[in-house]
Amino acid sequence: MAKLSVEDLDLGRKRVFLRVDLNVPLAGPQPKAAGPQPKAGEQQVADDTRLQATLPTLQYCLKSGASVILASHLGRPKGKPDPKSSLAPVAKRLAELLGQPVPLAPDCVGEAVEAQARSLEPGQVLLLENLRFHPEEEANDPDFAAALARLADCYVNDAFAAAHRAHASIEAITRYLSPSAAGLLMRRELEALGRILDRPERPLVAILGGAKVSDKLALVERLIDQVDALLIGGGMAFTFLRALGHGVGRSLVEPERIEVARRALGEASRRGTHLGLPVDAVVAESPESVESRIVAIREIPDDLMGLDIGPLTLARFTLALRGAKTVVWNGPMGVFERPPFARGTVDLARAVVACGAFSVVGGGDTVAAVQQAGVAHRIGYLSTAGGAFLEFLEGRVLPGVAALTERS
Repeated sequence: MAKLSVEDLDLGRKRVFLRVDLNVPLAGPQPKAAGPQPKAGEQQVADDTRLQATLPTLQYCLKSGASVILASHLGRPKGKPDPKSSLAPVAKRLAELLGQPVPLAPDCVGEAVEAQARSLEPGQVLLLENLRFHPEEEANDPDFAAALARLADCYVNDAFAAAHRAHASIEAITRYLSPSAAGLLMRRELEALGRILDRPERPLVAILGGAKVSDKLALVERLIDQVDALLIGGGMAFTFLRALGHGVGRSLVEPERIEVARRALGEASRRGTHLGLPVDAVVAESPESVESRIVAIREIPDDLMGLDIGPLTLARFTLALRGAKTVVWNGPMGVFERPPFARGTVDLARAVVACGAFSVVGGGDTVAAVQQAGVAHRIGYLSTAGGAFLEFLEGRVLPGVAALTERS
């Protein structure tokens, strides 16, 4: 059954607890072209992509006559206050993006914070300090969740990237604050991923990459049963290639996963699912190397490692995409951050959009890769969620989604 959406709520004069993902990178001060200059040592938001993503739901709530209590984590402060993980730089940047003050509360719970929340007028915003300054957040502590719930009249979760975490501000809070609805970003994520899992238009092609096969073995096993073709590149491909008996030089291999990879290959064969692996690779001594060369997989020298897919692999993967109606992609084909090893990932991104399928790209690295390729605007849906994206595709129940109120 579908979950309640923020658009289903009567928000007039309500205080909305809006759980968002403001876990953004911070950096030292950068000089401005004009206006007041940042103070020495002052942290600033280095990439405001996630802040921009929160704006539609935040602005919708404000225009609907609500006041909004924003809540998020930032970094890993280990359950105690840490100035380096304060949301102060986020409050400042959010105020600039929103065009109105965004005061930062001194904490996320307590009498002083409750008083601040009660004083909000419709159209005003309050940002709570880092939820993870309290160990009770990650422990999904019910008392802590109840304290958060006292701040508001209703709950909206727009943090799909954290929906796989059973934390107090994500799961337990919904026991004390009702109704609990999905924000606009959360709803778009669920709709896009639903197009893959619920009767996708076929052929359905999945592309997996990244470094470690152990992070995605459960997903590989599920996708073999779901997709028409599964293309595997990146560092994780070498464990599968070793399972086939290939020597792969110094390429990344997880020896303890070789037997599982071998079983997955056998299962794909039995089910008739095309499982594509690299047939050539760009190799070098290390990711920092300037010099590289292209060799067949069977010819990777013992002293070199594969760091990108080669042109023949790219051609085969491109051919496998031809005629696809739905494509889902998570994980780069190589060390795309380094120019000598970027071509496979960048050109594959262009092949994905060229095939004309509805495409969903998930994970920060993969989103960065399609942006680098200049085709992000042609992807059907871009999801910055990492763990939640993978767990949803694996068919797992996400606590942050399960906790939301069902639409009657």
